[in-house]
Amino acid sequence: MKLLLSHLFILSITVSVFAQQMPKETIDTKAKAILDELSKKTKAYTTIKAEFSIVVTGADKKEKENSSGTLQLKGQKYKLDVKGQNIYCDGKSQWTYIKESNEVQINNAPDASKTDNITPVNIFTIYEKGFKPSYIKEEMVGTVNCDLIDLYPLDVKGKKYHRISLYIDKVKKQVVQVKIFSKTDQSVTTISVKSFTANTEMADTLFTFAEKDFPGVEVVDLRE
Repeated sequence: MKLLLSHLFILSITVSVFAQQMPKETIDTKAKAILDELSKKTKAYTTIKAEFSIVVTGADKKEKENSSGTLQLKGQKYKLDVKGQNIYCDGKSQWTYIKESNEVQINNAPDASKTDNITPVNIFTIYEKGFKPSYIKEEMVGTVNCDLIDLYPLDVKGKKYHRISLYIDKVKKQVVQVKIFSKTDQSVTTISVKSFTANTEMADTLFTFAEKDFPGVEVVDLRE
């Protein structure tokens, strides 16, 4: 489980103008046009609810870990449910509830605007900055016809990956799948979106951990 969360939140990745980040002659105009359209549509949503799966395969192509979960997102607020853990964030604080030990850890909310790490806030806009995009081809993901765009980090120093592949639904203009290619152990993390629902009502209380609902919970406050 720790490995899955590490890939989801710690692997360093993140609609800046690509022209400001790379020489003009290197811009892949087709990739940029698709990403610009994707960004515009994604940022128009008031809320997002997505069910997803995460599969980590090793260099030997054998599956190392497998999990699934649900993300509910409203601006900078989110609730993430994965096997054994529930994560709540109201935009200021983040609560990580560990079911097995009935413990909740409280941290400051990650600032998505100041980090290029994957967070629930930027998981659908990971392409926005720090990458050189390259359009590869059309490819089917299950029954969905997708545009495949590879992202290469402009600053490779300290990165744990060397490439990210985005599979974007050609019709709905939504991220269907993300693949992260590690350069440290040659593993591949595949995040697949199983369902995606936008603009549903979500009460703000959904994103705050209610201690009263978890009798006997141990609270560990790690906020600075």
